Amino acid sequence: MFRKLMTFDEAKKTISLRVKPEPLGTEEVSLLETYNRVLAEDVTSTLDIPPFNRSTVDGYAVKAEDTFGAEENQPIKLKVCGVVNVGEPPKISVAGGEAAEIVTGAPVPEGANAVVMIEKAERENNKLSVYSAVTREENVMKKGADIKKGETILKAGQILSSREIGVLAALGTARVKVHMVPNVAVLSTGAEVTEPGKKLPLGKIFDINAYSLSAAVLESGGKPVYLGVVPDVKTELRRALEHALACADMVITSGGVSVGPKDLMPQTVSSLGKPGLIVCGVAVKPGKPTMVALIGNKPVFSLPGHPTSALLMFHLLARPVIQLLSGRPAEKTVKVKAVAATRMFSAKGRRTFVMIKLKRDRSDQLIAEPVETGASGAITTLAKADGFVEIPENQQFVDTNDEVTVALLKGTI
Repeated sequence: MFRKLMTFDEAKKTISLRVKPEPLGTEEVSLLETYNRVLAEDVTSTLDIPPFNRSTVDGYAVKAEDTFGAEENQPIKLKVCGVVNVGEPPKISVAGGEAAEIVTGAPVPEGANAVVMIEKAERENNKLSVYSAVTREENVMKKGADIKKGETILKAGQILSSREIGVLAALGTARVKVHMVPNVAVLSTGAEVTEPGKKLPLGKIFDINAYSLSAAVLESGGKPVYLGVVPDVKTELRRALEHALACADMVITSGGVSVGPKDLMPQTVSSLGKPGLIVCGVAVKPGKPTMVALIGNKPVFSLPGHPTSALLMFHLLARPVIQLLSGRPAEKTVKVKAVAATRMFSAKGRRTFVMIKLKRDRSDQLIAEPVETGASGAITTLAKADGFVEIPENQQFVDTNDEVTVALLKGTI
């Protein structure tokens, strides 16, 4: 295995040509279940919002023309004909020379076309003195001013956040058609890996990858199905992978992909079905032993055991597949320009990804500083990194003060 490594570009092209992720279908869910889901159809308003002319202030609903000429030292006198409360239809109408007391959000009664703010008037019994004129529709939100009946408000493919969910609630929507969420099986391998919460024997480490990768699946729009730690025993590994393929739409594994005697993943995955392995080693650093297989129509991404390598290769290769399965467009990585703080070396013949921490100098210029780590397995590398610099296979190094492009891991800095 791994005698003939694919270049990074070859691996990406192979995945795009062989793995054809399509949305898995749609389902209707309650409005409270729609956060971070992908809308499956356009949403058209069936009513005007607001559904009536409403007051935007506390005050008095009037005919605007009745207030013309009102001044501080020469108020206009009107008769108070009643009160309009919020949450109920008006029981009165406003005739010439009249005013109706009204609160913010209440419907403007028939006959009125403006609202005088309470601060601009003075009431004594049913007599009202208006000290400032208003124009037609002043302090009134017209029916349909926010959303008009028949207007398309949300588009299919939008990811629903608190803002879009608020719009749906305003329309009275109780259930929403969304794309189904892909189930992504996540498992770790290795005799040295122990699940968090258990006692840690000497020589073992806690399972980092299954949890970081499960979180990455969630961030990508999938639902992780955690299958635990599988020992490096061929029969048990095969059984676990068959279960993963049966219960999920995609499988992510970590560990067991190198060339040691306990690295059984390549042979086991390739025996599960056709077409089998499509990528078996990539000329990158970190992440060289990454494998990708297709069993029937289900992709299997077998990532290295080193935490940084696993999460980086997930970000580069697996994340777009999950996004497409969930009905999301594959997001483009946000990139920024910065200046190299120090010389960065590449691995000869391999695409090298250098983890970067960004900071600003006194002139507000972005500085790209490599995250200090001696090995791809350093646990905190990606936690410290804002992004990475990609050094091509044919480039020996990036020199100090060179301009570099930093691909952001979080989309913002």
